[in-house]
Amino acid sequence: MDVYKEWLGIPDGPRPPDHYELLRLVQFEDDADKIRAHYKKLNGHVRKYATGRYSQESQDLLNEMAKAMLCLTDPERKRDLDISLGREVEEPTNEYGRLGLLQVLSSQQKIDRSQIAEVEQFADARGLSNRDAVVQMKLTDAETASQALALELGLPYVDLQEMLPDDDVLDRVPRKLVKRHSILPLFVDEDVLLVACSDEPTPDLEDDFRLRFGLPMRGVLAAPLAIKQAIAQHYAPGMRDEAVEVEVEQAAGKKPRKKARKTADAGQTERGPRGKKEPLTDEDKARRKPIGILIMCWSVIFSALVDNFLLPPSFLFMGFLVTWIVSPIVILYVVTKFWK
Repeated sequence: MDVYKEWLGIPDGPRPPDHYELLRLVQFEDDADKIRAHYKKLNGHVRKYATGRYSQESQDLLNEMAKAMLCLTDPERKRDLDISLGREVEEPTNEYGRLGLLQVLSSQQKIDRSQIAEVEQFADARGLSNRDAVVQMKLTDAETASQALALELGLPYVDLQEMLPDDDVLDRVPRKLVKRHSILPLFVDEDVLLVACSDEPTPDLEDDFRLRFGLPMRGVLAAPLAIKQAIAQHYAPGMRDEAVEVEVEQAAGKKPRKKARKTADAGQTERGPRGKKEPLTDEDKARRKPIGILIMCWSVIFSALVDNFLLPPSFLFMGFLVTWIVSPIVILYVVTKFWK
C-alpha cells in the first residue's frame, strides 16, 4: 500500500516525496508556524492507524514526518535543502545576526519594547535566563518563550508530545545523564543524532554523544516542562541506568567501573569502586527533603515517648535520656548523609 497516497493524499510521483510535499506545503515555505501546523494536523491523522495491521507503517511515517518538520524548521538545514532543490538563496552576511529572545517576543507583540529593560533587570537580579524571567513575570507562557529562544539560537523547536523517540537510541543513554542535562535523545536523522534540549547543548555534552554513538549530535529545543515529563515517561526510576556506562567508558578508552545498581525501592544510592556516594540530583534532593524532616521530627517524638513512659526516672538525665542520644544522631545522619 502507498501510504503517501492513501493516507496523505499525495499524488503518484517520486517516493519518498520531498519534505515539502510530505507535509503538504508549498515549495520553499518559510513560515515555521505554518510548517508546524501542517505537521501537527497530519500527525494526528496518521496516528489513527497506529493500532491494527498498519501500525508499523504508521510508526515509520510518523518518524518520517517528524524528521521533515525538524529539517524545515531548522534554518541551516532548510537552507541546504532548498539549495539542493534548486532554490536561489542569498549568502548570509552574518551568522550571528539573529534577534535575541526579547526582541523576538517584541516583534511578535508578545511583550512591549518598553518591557525589555524591565525583564532584563528582573533576570539579572534573580540570576535567571530571559526565558525564565518572562515566564515568571507572566508576560508569556513557557512554550512561547521556548520558541523565541529557539529562534535566537537558530535551532528548531519541537513539541515532544508529538514525538516518538527511538527505543534503541534511548537504551544507549543512561537516566542520570538525561536528568542532569535536561535532555531527551530522539532518533538518528541523516547520520546526525537529534536530541531535545531545554537550552543550547554544551560542547561536553556533544562530545559525550559522539563517543556513545559515533555520530555528531544536533540539538532541537523543547520547553523545560515538556522535557521533564518526557523523561518521567521514558526513563522511569530503575530504567536505563547502568548498561550503557560500560559502553561509553570503553569507547573513551577507560577501564569500566564496577557499580552497585541503583534500586529505587530500597532507596540505595549508586557508589563508585571505593564506596563513594554519587551526588543526588536536584529532583532527588527535593523528594528527600520532606522525608528527612519527618524522620527528624519522629526521632524526637519517639525518643520523648520512650523517656516518659518506658524508662524509670533513675535512668533519666535532666528528664530525658534516649532523646539526648538518639535524636542528635538521627538529625546528623539526615543532614550529612540522607540529604547529600
